Amino acid sequence: MVVKRSGVREPFDHGKVVAGLEAATKARPVDAGQLEDLAAAVEESLRLLGGEVPTEEVGRAVLERLRDLDVVAAVRFASVYKEFDDLADFERELTELTHSALTKATAPKLH
Repeated sequence: MVVKRSGVREPFDHGKVVAGLEAATKARPVDAGQLEDLAAAVEESLRLLGGEVPTEEVGRAVLERLRDLDVVAAVRFASVYKEFDDLADFERELTELTHSALTKATAPKLH
């Protein structure tokens, strides 16, 4: 179950996640299979948490995976999910993405 900001509870909707991903990746080099895989991975990770999950957690899980798939699409998704109001919000997200990418690039690889 997903708990919306209003407190309303509803079943997790795989289709809503895919629709959000399609909007964020419009005209980007991402195919439908990649979106389905990402949505399935999000659904599985949330299922492992068990019980009810707030919509914020769903959005965060999508955004984390989308960053690895396509950073432009991730910024688009974040602008809706995080309700960007001005240019400073975009700037903050780009800084976070840059920091995240640098951290991953310098992290030791585990085999």
